[in-house]
Amino acid sequence: MILEIVSPEATLFQGEITSITLPGVDGSFQILNNHAPIVSILNFGTVKIVAPSFKIKKDVAGKFTKLNDHTYTLEINSGTVEMKDNKVIVLAD
Repeated sequence: MILEIVSPEATLFQGEITSITLPGVDGSFQILNNHAPIVSILNFGTVKIVAPSFKIKKDVAGKFTKLNDHTYTLEINSGTVEMKDNKVIVLAD
């Protein structure tokens, strides 16, 4: 599935991922390939991204924390997420 993470300053990430775990209002939840369409509000917390490979722009690389070759995390204050047709769009603050 395709992930796009957008902040007010820039597009932080765009690429193919395996899964994403997000800090929802009622607790964290995970989205996998072929997930049902969803729109949700996000709370302060950690976004965990698992992907076969990562291409993160150097100017925003400092916002991400590398856990291993396939897993990165990103701290957010709030946001929204939309999943539709195997495309996840995260608007993060």
